Amino acid sequence: MTPEQFRSQGHALIDWIADYRSGLDSESVMSTVQPGDIAAMLSKHAPENGSSAPNLIGKLNEIVLPGITHWQHPRFFNFFPSNGELSSVLGDIASTGLGVIGLSWESSPALTEIEQQMMIWMRELFGLSNSWHGAIQDTASTSTFLALLEAREAASNFSMAAGGLNQSETPLVVYASEYAHSSVPKAIMLAGFGADNIRWVDSDNDFSMKPCALLRAVQQDKAAGKIPAAVVATCGTTTTTAVDPLNEIANIAESENMWFHVDAAMAGSAMVLPECRWMWEGVERADSLVVNAHKWLGVSFDCSLYFVKDPQHLERVMSTDPSYLQSVRDNEVTNLRDWGIPLGRRFRALKLWFMLETEGADSVRQRIRRDIDNAQWLAAQIEEIRDWRVVAPVNLQTVCIRHEPEGMTPDEIDAHTQKWARRLNESGIAYVSLSTLNQRWMVRISIGALGTERVHLQQAWEKMQEFADHQIK
Repeated sequence: MTPEQFRSQGHALIDWIADYRSGLDSESVMSTVQPGDIAAMLSKHAPENGSSAPNLIGKLNEIVLPGITHWQHPRFFNFFPSNGELSSVLGDIASTGLGVIGLSWESSPALTEIEQQMMIWMRELFGLSNSWHGAIQDTASTSTFLALLEAREAASNFSMAAGGLNQSETPLVVYASEYAHSSVPKAIMLAGFGADNIRWVDSDNDFSMKPCALLRAVQQDKAAGKIPAAVVATCGTTTTTAVDPLNEIANIAESENMWFHVDAAMAGSAMVLPECRWMWEGVERADSLVVNAHKWLGVSFDCSLYFVKDPQHLERVMSTDPSYLQSVRDNEVTNLRDWGIPLGRRFRALKLWFMLETEGADSVRQRIRRDIDNAQWLAAQIEEIRDWRVVAPVNLQTVCIRHEPEGMTPDEIDAHTQKWARRLNESGIAYVSLSTLNQRWMVRISIGALGTERVHLQQAWEKMQEFADHQIK
């Protein structure tokens, strides 16, 4: 494709994206294709000869759109907000168009320095002290994995430089809430601790980690000759946005010399609001922290902000210094290849920079406040209707609900919940998520798409009642 062909196709693609975004409200939220439908529309083999004017837009409409569940839809309430402000999309296009790779400062000075400045901007917007330093990773899963690698090396006196964890017969143990994200046990296992050395800590009635249960588990492991190595606290669990008590957990982590990692992947975006910072009181005592800018904040996927207190420790764990990457500037600059797992990195900072330059921080604050207010409104509506219940505290933008018709047993309510929620999703009117809380099924309504206004919640709430009532008639 020549630059002129790219210009023509690119203009058409931008128009297509703009039309797609402006028409989302009329689309069915969830894709209704069956497994294999999309693959069947693709050629069995790659074309031998390309087209000078390929019908790319036609193929998007014909093949891609039918298989899209619309994450940007105003009635998308599943999983978590995964916003892609169009200003951020432009940054992503610019990043890809430039095609640079951040192997070192010298390989892309602008990539390195803009990324570093974006981490400073976000540190300030979150109200964090200047003792935090960071880099952009792809996801919170990778960031948590990084944190656990750092924890492993801190607890094992850098065993990776010798025999690894095999050099010690004393197991290292990691602690996390029973409601920690699924990426946490995955990171623990990938980091070499082993599934047998994960301790799931009990939660209280608000689904937050109980410090007394953490302390008890630590003491039991020490008595058994094991080494408490790390604790992962969650600020805003995926299930309910519950908040683990960071200060009390920090007391235990410090007394036992454990690595303290805070997972604020979704809820961390709310820390741009001073009134929400009670949620991570004590975060300054942590060793590492992750916030996904590609969730509620508004940056298009993927853009995960990973902060550490001790960058020298991170560099020691992650550094690689082959001769072909060394330069005369290395003593003056930061080489971000030593701040993560991949040797190369995309120019992800452009997405964040373009979004903040275009929207401004106050616009982001107003949108997040809107979503929190809408969640409180929805919770109030639900509580007013007989047989409906909000089953968890509404800390932020997630409302957890259950329809409990009189006379139904708990098992019958479980089956009823799954049926009406799935039928609602299949209708395409709204898209909610099913999850368990205290081993019972409930429905999560995660509010926060860019276009979600009160009217969209009202529409979804009416349909929830309609589908639930129809289920029992």
